[in-house]
Amino acid sequence: MSGAEDIPAHYNDGNRAFLQSFLARGAMKFEDGQKVLAAIFTVQEGEQIQKETDPKDVTQADFDSYISAAADAISPYDYEIRSTQHQTTKERIYALVNSVSDPLTQLATTRTADEISYIKRLLDAMFETHNTKRREVMAVTSMQAMEIKVRKGGSRQSEGGEPAQATQSSDRGLTQNETEKLLANLVKETWLERSAEGFYTLSPRALLELRSWLVEAYNDSDDPESWQRIKFCQACKEIVTIGQRCTERECNVRLHNICTAAFWNSRPGKKCPTCETPWIGKAYVGQKAITSTDEYLKGKRRSGGKRKGDAVEAEEEAEAESSNRRRNRRRPVEEKSSQEAEHTPVEDEGEGED
Repeated sequence: MSGAEDIPAHYNDGNRAFLQSFLARGAMKFEDGQKVLAAIFTVQEGEQIQKETDPKDVTQADFDSYISAAADAISPYDYEIRSTQHQTTKERIYALVNSVSDPLTQLATTRTADEISYIKRLLDAMFETHNTKRREVMAVTSMQAMEIKVRKGGSRQSEGGEPAQATQSSDRGLTQNETEKLLANLVKETWLERSAEGFYTLSPRALLELRSWLVEAYNDSDDPESWQRIKFCQACKEIVTIGQRCTERECNVRLHNICTAAFWNSRPGKKCPTCETPWIGKAYVGQKAITSTDEYLKGKRRSGGKRKGDAVEAEEEAEAESSNRRRNRRRPVEEKSSQEAEHTPVEDEGEGED
């Protein structure tokens, strides 16, 4: 590949140092870039200037120019630099993204086969088991991430992969220590984020990298108008895993919390733009779908914040049953009818709990 021939003549050692720092981090905020560029500018101008460059003196224009140069340098190798706003802090995050190969392989290039299998099961737990019409959590607690069915797997079909029995002989699963170490590394490498309440969610970097894969793996392409597991913000069009939802369960309209003010200011009233249901702003997506419930708060007070409420336990059971039924529908048609007769709809159970 003649990628080197496409690099601009003004691309210098400072640009190379910046790209190396970006590659080491995988994702970068403007504040991170200021520190990196301040160090680069100090070295470049050391002979003329006797003091170090202050990171605050690095402008957004400086940062953007280095990002652009880095993007041009890596584009011949099928990489891109994309950006998105953090769903809670509103900070803009820049991430290095593999633009050609399977996005999941980019996340897992340094992982063992067992770790890759665990990551797939963890994603299934986030976007299938704990992502239902009743509650779109799209996150797992530390305890849920350590469950045997996630660490070891079983005779099931991953939404994004092949039947587990086909690879069971080569997938021994992970021990508790191995799982804890992997989760810590995924957080350190900015693939996952862990909240103060102990919930793991996909980071902005992971959402950028896995965007197309998540849609393909978890959404129903045969009926795009039906309820989908992966949904996009009505305002910014990015994936929503933390935010607000329409209270009509079949409606797919979602908003990031950081996008609500500007979105509603541009509209005459606070009604869902699709189904016109009044938008109350208290139907949540993300861990708040659990932590805002009275049952969770009561359970937390009773246990001093160390134990989940009864409602969370009941929700997990309902979500697990929903997951089983979804997988059953993927089996041959002749098996489907007998399996569906053994289950009752999750929504009916959810209504009974409320």
